[in-house]
Amino acid sequence: MRQISVLGCGWLGLPLAKALIQQEFIVKGSTTTAEKLPTLELAGIKPYLIELESDQLSHNMGEFLKDSETLIIAIPPKLRGKNKDYSDANANSFVKKISLLLPEIENSSIKNLLFVSSTAIYGHINTVVYETTTPQPVTESGKQLLEIENILQSQTAFQSTILRFGGLIGPDRNPARFMAGKEDISNPDAAVNLIDLQDCINIILKIVATNTWGENFNAAAPYHPTREQYYIAKAIEQNLVPPIFDHNSPSEGKTINSDKLIKILEYTFTNTTL
Repeated sequence: MRQISVLGCGWLGLPLAKALIQQEFIVKGSTTTAEKLPTLELAGIKPYLIELESDQLSHNMGEFLKDSETLIIAIPPKLRGKNKDYSDANANSFVKKISLLLPEIENSSIKNLLFVSSTAIYGHINTVVYETTTPQPVTESGKQLLEIENILQSQTAFQSTILRFGGLIGPDRNPARFMAGKEDISNPDAAVNLIDLQDCINIILKIVATNTWGENFNAAAPYHPTREQYYIAKAIEQNLVPPIFDHNSPSEGKTINSDKLIKILEYTFTNTTL
């Protein structure tokens, strides 16, 4: 039986689950919203209502993992909770939530785990970033993602592959609209590190198909125009007000290198112009 459990059928997880079904996998998928259960079921996904907590495990987690060989964790940290100042970040600790899952995973049929992480773990370093680059996370989410990466890859009951995505673009995530009309934007000469939803899905499918476990990969399109070039061109292309950048301070920012992924998975990005 080829069965996969996808924890988090959201912006990435739902279309990913649909793509796995097209590859003839049986897919169990989770959502935190009861109203979304029929959507999952209609897509052919076995739906589960699961809300990760830092102090207790969902009662149906065992059933969600049962008979699956692979678990894909595709959920955002959501560290802020209801308070935008992160004052309740500890109660919403992503590290605690994932750590609470570990015994359940160890006692299940799961042999392989794919964790969707972020290039935020590298922080704001001003250089080309490889998988061998020492992470220097600055944000709370970046720090917790790095800690989870280390926890997962230290486990011996299953193998974990870490996928560090750059900025996600695609349906409902239009970078041009995010920047349009803004002024005094910093780092005009910094590189853009983005990845299209379809590439995210295709890369995960390739990892699963080739059984590439126990790895970590950077995943951003090998196309790195400057922020100023990219966002002005996209605004003009979509008839939006172009942003205005501030050139008074030197630009800083990392450039994500995805050569390892391209080489090991023999992967060709489908959207390189973004």
